[in-house]
Amino acid sequence: MLTPTITSLLIFLIAHLLVAVSGSDTYSRDDFPQGFVFGAGSSAYQVEGAADQDGRTPSVWDTFAHAGHAHGANGDIACDGYHKYKEDVRLMVDTGLEAYRFSISWSRLIPNGRGPVNPKGLQYYNNLINELISHGIQPHVTLYHFDLPQTLEDEYQGWLSRKIVKDFTDYANVCFKEFGDRVLHWTTVNEPNVLVLGGYDLGFFPPGRCSSSAFGLNCSRGNSSTEPYLAAHNILLAHASVARLYKNKYLEKQQGFIGLNIYTFGVIPLTNKTEDKVAAQRVRDFFIGWFVDPLMYGDYPTSIKKNAGSRIPAFTNLESEWVKGAFDFLAVNYYSTLYVKDKSSSVKREDRDVIADMGVEIIGSRDNTSTFEFPVSAWGLQEVLEYFKQVYGNPPLYIHENGQLTPRNSSLEDWPRVKYLNECIGRLHDAIRNGSNTRGYFIWSFIDAFELNYGYDSSFGLYYVDRDDPELSRQPKLSALWYSHFLKREGIISNGVMEQDKYLSTHSNAKLFKY
Repeated sequence: MLTPTITSLLIFLIAHLLVAVSGSDTYSRDDFPQGFVFGAGSSAYQVEGAADQDGRTPSVWDTFAHAGHAHGANGDIACDGYHKYKEDVRLMVDTGLEAYRFSISWSRLIPNGRGPVNPKGLQYYNNLINELISHGIQPHVTLYHFDLPQTLEDEYQGWLSRKIVKDFTDYANVCFKEFGDRVLHWTTVNEPNVLVLGGYDLGFFPPGRCSSSAFGLNCSRGNSSTEPYLAAHNILLAHASVARLYKNKYLEKQQGFIGLNIYTFGVIPLTNKTEDKVAAQRVRDFFIGWFVDPLMYGDYPTSIKKNAGSRIPAFTNLESEWVKGAFDFLAVNYYSTLYVKDKSSSVKREDRDVIADMGVEIIGSRDNTSTFEFPVSAWGLQEVLEYFKQVYGNPPLYIHENGQLTPRNSSLEDWPRVKYLNECIGRLHDAIRNGSNTRGYFIWSFIDAFELNYGYDSSFGLYYVDRDDPELSRQPKLSALWYSHFLKREGIISNGVMEQDKYLSTHSNAKLFKY
């Protein structure tokens, strides 16, 4: 646990470092537009635990984790958020969160995927939402965070079937009916681009489908050449169906908002060659345009249709009308930047998957050719926000996830995370000053959680969860203290820089610095 004296010293030292890296320009909480919200996030399977309690049934995430795909870990207990939600909300209040993003477990609310609602699941989410609202914290709800009820996967292969559109819409209808009087911000699907690439092309996300040839992985089932495109198509149709339902049945009374969340990267051509610049745009088309173009224009990007050919489903005229404009906001998750080199030769492979269809080589840096080792860069966040402004007409935007990975048992004095978050919020501030229509920012994650790729070996949390303690006690990291004082406007500012010596001399427990 950090003592006040140690915390004050660390804040003092890091403050000087951040002033140096952030330049002369500074910002405070009050510099953001009226109505802008700052929060943090989580997802159901990653924090709730109670996996087999009170009527909840397995999701594909349970099945995948228990098969050993997350460093041998699983979310059976996770952070025990199911039982400790009041304690966690108190921590949110202490931190000063203005909003909390979380997801609903479909299989906790409707155990069979369709049909009867589970009273215990309904009670839990009502309790959580009420607890948040009673403390002035906005609930921002995601309907689907990679956790399809296993029963629907077993019955008709989940997102590969058009049957999912009706079942997902019916599930959303229950959520709108039961929670929509208090929840205004709804996201249908978290990171559908990651879901289809990880779950149906590369096989490292649930449901773990891929061709045996895809990146050398040996999945027991799947087709990396066709299934990602089919799943993506059904996700878009399901999203549009839910958006249509809300508009027709609930909007007039509830006055809420529907959006879709996309995983993004900053994208940099490896060289100034034209082919690398064109390749960088193809990456944007595949990671962003694959889902955003249909919502904006009613169809997929030309580059995707050209490279995928007949393997990508075509929208009918009616489907195109349904999907186009089916959103009130878009949301992005951002962590890192990647370098891109042209590799058009991969498009000539007859057995190609989506990654090969991109026709690029994705590398970590100009000096590191290791695939998928991406540099953490705050600059890329501003590039992403500018891209949405320039290419898509500046739609309402939320940053749903932004954070930095660290080893779970690393020091609570997580100054590298503080530095990164400070730089990202600074970039966000610059983007808004340049006209970006961004309306909220959520740190990932509020507490150390189960992470699908890392289990409990690494974490993103503002709060450390002591897994050696049977009570799973939470402890604030330096980043939580930094974020708290930013949100609570407790800095003393003089020409954009905190008067640290004066502040520290008069506040023995001072924990804030100015950026």
